[in-house]
Amino acid sequence: MNTPQDCSDMADIRADIDRIDAGLVRLLAERAVYIDRAAVIKAVAGLPARIPPRVEQVVANVRDHAQAHGLSPDLVEMLWRRLIDWSIAREETRLGPDSDRKDIR
Repeated sequence: MNTPQDCSDMADIRADIDRIDAGLVRLLAERAVYIDRAAVIKAVAGLPARIPPRVEQVVANVRDHAQAHGLSPDLVEMLWRRLIDWSIAREETRLGPDSDRKDIR
């Protein structure tokens, strides 16, 4: 693993970007396992896949992390809202329609 300053050519840059991308995919897969478990717990509790206050809490958290790491909070929020929507859709395939669950706002 190089620092960006250690990279002397595009092959070095690409190798480290590929390494980082593989790590991101691994983390997304790990996150998906937690999403699947959340669906099981929500099913037992009669909760919907989408719980708006939690969505906004997650978004606020990642905006703070983005700011702390010098990234655009707006960009990170956009990416995470897509990730959250995907996660909720994944839960809904296991839970069924939210109309069958409690209304949590």
